[in-house]
Formats: sequence, C-alpha cells, structure tokens
Amino acid sequence: MNDNKELAAQMCVLGVGARDAARALREAPAETKNKALKAAAKAVRESAAAILAANSEDMARDAGLTPALLDRLMLDEKRVEAMAKGVEAVAELPDPVGRVLARWTRPNGLDISRVATPIGVIGIIYESRPNVTADAAALCLKSGNAVILRGGSESARSAAAILCALQAGLKAAGLPAEAIQLVRTTDRAAVGLMLTGLNGTIDLIIPRGGKSLVGRVQNEARVPVLAHLEGICHTYVHAAADPAKARAVVVNAKLRRTGICGATETLLLDAKCPRELAVQILEDLAAKGCEIRGDETIRALFPAAKPASEEDWHTEYLDAILSVKVVDGVEAAIRHIETYGSHHTEAIITEDAAAAERFLSALDSAIVLWNASTQFADGGEFGMGAEIGIGTGKLHARGPVGVEQLTTFKYVVRGSGQVRP
Repeated sequence: MNDNKELAAQMCVLGVGARDAARALREAPAETKNKALKAAAKAVRESAAAILAANSEDMARDAGLTPALLDRLMLDEKRVEAMAKGVEAVAELPDPVGRVLARWTRPNGLDISRVATPIGVIGIIYESRPNVTADAAALCLKSGNAVILRGGSESARSAAAILCALQAGLKAAGLPAEAIQLVRTTDRAAVGLMLTGLNGTIDLIIPRGGKSLVGRVQNEARVPVLAHLEGICHTYVHAAADPAKARAVVVNAKLRRTGICGATETLLLDAKCPRELAVQILEDLAAKGCEIRGDETIRALFPAAKPASEEDWHTEYLDAILSVKVVDGVEAAIRHIETYGSHHTEAIITEDAAAAERFLSALDSAIVLWNASTQFADGGEFGMGAEIGIGTGKLHARGPVGVEQLTTFKYVVRGSGQVRP
C-alpha cells in the first residue's frame, strides 16, 4: 500500500511539473523553441557514445525478443544521427502555434479569429522504439506542449540517455526541464496512473505500440486518447500494373523494414494479373526470406506457400511473413480491405487511372497511395519532420501526427464596446 502511495505521489510530481512547464511553453516564442531543439540535436550527437552504450545494455537484457522487436529496439550510429536530424527537421518547420485558422467579421463589427494553441500536457506511452523518445519530445516542444513519456521497460536505458540530451537542449534555451519528462519506473501501475490524468494535469494520452497496449489505454483512460491501432496495410496489384513497378514496390512495401506499422501485411493480386508477374512477385519475396501464406489460388501458383487461415487476414505480422490473396477486380479488393483492414495505409499498383481513382476515393483509410510503397506512411516522408504515430481514428488527427495535429484552437474575439441585445 505504501509503495502504491509513493508511486502515486511521484507521478503527481511529474504532472504538476509538466503543467507548470506547459504554461511557460505556451508563451515561448518560436525562436526559443527552435533554439532548444537545435541544442538538443547537438547534444544527441555529442552523447552518441552514451546512448549507444545504454542501448547495448537494453539489447543484451532483452535478447529473447523477436527479430522484429529487436530491430525496433536497436540503435546504431546511423539511427542516432537520424534521430538528431529528425529533431533539427522539426526545428525548421513553421511554428504551428498562433496560426490564424479562420477570421471573419460579424455584422455587429465583432472581429472573430480561430487561432491554433497548444493542447497542454501530453502523455505518451510507447513500446521498444527508443527513437520515439526524441521524435515525440521534439514534436511536443515545437507545438508548445509539455510531455510525459513512458517507454517500454525494454528500452528504459536508451530512453533515459536520450532524455539527458533533450533536457540539455531545454537548459540551453532557458526552458524548464519539466517540459520533457520520462517516467523512470517500469512499474505497470505508472501507466494506470497516467491514464487517470494525474489529477487533471494530463490533457491527452497518445499510445504507440501493439494492440494490447492500445486496447488497455482505450479501455482504462479517463482523458482523451489519440489512438493508433494496428497497421494491417494492403498492397493491391491491379491487372493493369506495370510489372517492374509492381515487383519493386511490393518487395519494398513488405521487406524494407518489416517491424514498422507501414509495412504491407496482405498482398492482393488481381485475378487478371498475368500469371508470370504473380509468380515473379512471389519468387522475389521468397528469395528475400519472406514466408508466403496464400489462399488456394496462390498455393496452386506457388506451391511453396503455406495455407492462409482466416486469422491471417486479420494479422499484423511485423515480420517477414505475408498473406496473399487473389481478388476479382478493384471492388473485390476494396471489400477485402474494408473487411480486414485497420484503416491505416493501402496502396494500388496500376497504370489504369480510373481504377486508381476508384481505389483512392472508396477506401476510408488514413493513407491511400497509387504506385508507391506503403512504407511511405511516415511523417518524415510527408515533410512533417517527424511523427508521434499514424492516427487511424476519425476525429482530430488522421495519418501522420505531427506538430499541427498536436494543437487545438481557441476563438479570439475583438470588439469595440458591443453589447448583446
């Protein structure tokens, strides 16, 4: 009981500190925020050895993780540099705070503006990927929000090392260190306390992780949640696909990085797709170590394929495994995706513009692509600097969640003595 009270008290201290820091950030000019971000990027580079050493300890401690999860956890010099560049890229973005989203004048002379403002304090709960520590903190700082980060126990040392660099950036700009805080304990009860809102100090929770984590957050949260569910992404090779494009895009969409949410998990091949092309695509994938799970038609085309079960169409593998199905035209592809997809990212490969436009307009996923890999489902690739996740819900933010999506708005009304009759 005393341990629970002590943890609750520690978490409330984080919340109060974040709330005070949020007030300072709300009024911080763009120049100050950018100075902090650039100093943080510099500190990340200077701390590379310490960050990599901490990451090595995390990797050694979690040697039992799957290859996909180990890939998410692993840092090297290239990824640390990418982390630093990502923070710098956020600094170069236009300041989202203070944007006038709309402005009009009423017949009585009132001047009304809708102006972008920070949300306040954001709690981010994530698993395994230590780079989320830097990406999320940078985006929150740029958008004027304080952030409380709770990473997975498997990346605890890496996240702590990255946090030191980020807080060095805050200090260099004269901003409070409490603007970016990390929950140090691995006690799962800390997540539960965050979901209650820490006595009203947390305004929004963003979960970034597997289905079980997101499900728990959605079920238990007492504050608004910006959720990112599974990335059950589809690539559909239409009958009019260019063979070279189809082969290159499918392999990239599945295998460039299998452990990210934008990786294609189901390949749909049109029934009128040339048999030779279908076999070439499957051979390309198998040659690179991808396990194929197919329907009866696919298994007849490619005997090495394992039989796909109903569960396979629902599965986000995050691994070198792909479910493959033959569909009879664009409408059948759309129906399959609507039935089994998670509203994340879908792609069509075709030279038929009418078929492509039908696919793009009919699907209600957050991101739809034509002749491009689903692995472009990424805020950095969208020119947003970085992202906290891919929103798959219907409200507030969909697709990559960047700095603009981390703001809300208020109405500013300017009058000259008007009174309401």
